[in-house]
Amino acid sequence: MLKLDNISTFYGKIQALKSIDIAVEEGTIVTILGANGAGKTTMMNTIAGLLKPKEGTIHYLGIDVTGRRPDQLLRNGLALVPEGRGILATMTVLENLEMGAYHRSDSEVDADIEKVMDRFPILRERKEQYGGTLSGGQQQMLAIARVIMSRPKLLLLDEPSMGLAPIIVADIFKIIKEINEAGTTVLLVEQNARQALKVADHGYVLENGKVVASGTAKELLQDDTIKKAYLGH
Repeated sequence: MLKLDNISTFYGKIQALKSIDIAVEEGTIVTILGANGAGKTTMMNTIAGLLKPKEGTIHYLGIDVTGRRPDQLLRNGLALVPEGRGILATMTVLENLEMGAYHRSDSEVDADIEKVMDRFPILRERKEQYGGTLSGGQQQMLAIARVIMSRPKLLLLDEPSMGLAPIIVADIFKIIKEINEAGTTVLLVEQNARQALKVADHGYVLENGKVVASGTAKELLQDDTIKKAYLGH
């Protein structure tokens, strides 16, 4: 579904990604692990069209989409929940959800809003509340729900558990698994390596802008180097 070949991305003269190769198969959850500054968010923003790579190609659904605008990618089912959530703070929960479907012209938007509110009951309770007044966990649920309104085929999630209490983190990962089981492919950037590998099928490890390890989630969970660096062993 998604393939990065030899992707290199720069901020000015600073190279943030160095010849990245990854693949995401349809129907799977793939996680990207790495410390702060490893290049994880840069990679997600490059895939989503927010940054343009200097070298390499990005193929999505078999098409070269290198350099395409974020709105073009979104219309083709590639959607990003950014690090920090990106909630529209001065708009209500309902308005945030409606914005998630801004590019759609079909008659099922209202029905989809009801579906996401069924999945996230707290959003129904808070639908007239401004997004910026929600708790961190509620904002993350709203960010995911808003993206679901775009009907993504490939969902990019950048640090969805950041800053959340453990009980909320467990809920978020349960939601990610349910979204995947409902048919959406997921690419997940996450510092909570243990939780990410529990739900993922495959994983990659980034260090200093390079892929230094990859394998099935089970293989990475059992790898002594990964355990020591990311799992607290």
